[in-house]
Amino acid sequence: MTDEALVLEIIKTKDMALFAKLYDRFSKMIYNKCYRFVNNEDEAKDLTQDIFLKLFVKLSSFKGDSKFSTWLYSFTYNHCINYVTRDKKRKYETSYSQFYDYESVEDSTVETSRVEDDFYKKWNYALNQISPKDKSIIILKYQEKVSIKTLEDVLGVRTSAVKMRVKRAKERFAFYYNNYQDQERLLKVS
Repeated sequence: MTDEALVLEIIKTKDMALFAKLYDRFSKMIYNKCYRFVNNEDEAKDLTQDIFLKLFVKLSSFKGDSKFSTWLYSFTYNHCINYVTRDKKRKYETSYSQFYDYESVEDSTVETSRVEDDFYKKWNYALNQISPKDKSIIILKYQEKVSIKTLEDVLGVRTSAVKMRVKRAKERFAFYYNNYQDQERLLKVS
């Protein structure tokens, strides 16, 4: 049964056994998306549960204009953005493993490790300085390799608006990434 057919049947019957199938199909994907936003296993598990509870209530709002997985991705994205931006003081960090496949690393020289460590410090610093919306766009576009078309569906805006948001997020990210050394020196002086 396709995702879309399963969703239509759940909407029609409110059958929890069918909803459990939907959960089995998408819980890992949703958990992974949530984890990328909060970088905390317990919070990601809680967010995943919240999303599925909310999903059961809102499932009838799926109109079939796009693939269900795209709609669910957007649903998850919006829930996570709302969660992260609710508490503006909340700071979160992104783990190195999110941006780097450690299993593919051969034994490297100390110099290579130092350069990689510097890269990740700058990367994490820059991500933590920009807004959650900019951070999510950077992660979706450059780490998860999401297409402009998918971003268009997720964000609910046209192609030109997606490209502009990506451009602006990149500029803000680049500013902090390129000025990392200056910030580090200022912190050492103070």
